[in-house]
Amino acid sequence: MSLSTSELDRPAQPPAFQGVSTARRTKDVVARVVVWLCFLIAVIPLIWVLYSVVSRGIEPFLRADWWQYSLAGVRANEDIGGANHAIVGTVLQGLVTGVLSIPIGVLVGIYLVEYGAGSRLAKVTTFMVDILSGVPSIVAAMFIYAVWITMFGFDRSAFAMCLALMLLMIPMVIRTTEEMLRIVPNELREASYALGIPKWKTIMKVVLPTAMSGIVTGAMLGMARVMGETAPALVLVAYSPSISHDLFSGPMANLPLLITTQFANPEAAGFNRTWGAAMTLIFIIMLFNLAATIISRLSSVKTK
Repeated sequence: MSLSTSELDRPAQPPAFQGVSTARRTKDVVARVVVWLCFLIAVIPLIWVLYSVVSRGIEPFLRADWWQYSLAGVRANEDIGGANHAIVGTVLQGLVTGVLSIPIGVLVGIYLVEYGAGSRLAKVTTFMVDILSGVPSIVAAMFIYAVWITMFGFDRSAFAMCLALMLLMIPMVIRTTEEMLRIVPNELREASYALGIPKWKTIMKVVLPTAMSGIVTGAMLGMARVMGETAPALVLVAYSPSISHDLFSGPMANLPLLITTQFANPEAAGFNRTWGAAMTLIFIIMLFNLAATIISRLSSVKTK
């Protein structure tokens, strides 16, 4: 039986990679279109918002007196003065909230991962953190008002607002710390224990430095998020057009309160201040996000 030349040249097995069928190409095109549509749906509103804020708020934002002066003594129809009082209040309240929230959140996260994993207390704590993560800011503000002001008799103040913001920020820090600690390889802990290093020192010298990059990023993003909350400011602290550094008594302005106050101003000056304050708030939050990125890179463990 003789074989033809074409039969001899034919491979014993079919090639591993076959041509792509029309159905697979159609599915690929449909998937690409859906992904791009989702991307555009997410990005276009963001660009639209940024354009609206920048185009309307850039004029007061670039004025030198916007950063140097307050609105003390400025009439509603006068397009003068600045937002220094609100900028100072926003930064002070954000920093105080961070100082109160970050240590508590990090310590609770360490307990949940390193000490209480699987215990009943850890399960209850995780459940309560989940509930607190979904609490609206107005509910947190009313709780602080009922306890701090009504029950204990303290006055409305910026510090009371910081307590409400703390309730909103702590769950974010706990969750971030918990997730960052969980991704630290157990081999690092076991190697430290094998050298006779106690658990608390292993956490301080090995686990936390390894997870520090993500923890810092989460904490800074949490601060940036709570700085834009309006409801606690409306309930717990009164607006002041003057610069104030007293967190424990008297009114103190911040950028969300400035936006709310000037939005009710029908004059053109109020319009300019509203959008200028909105752009300033976005700018400050952007600086916090940038600081989070830089600190995250500097605090990350060097592998080379």
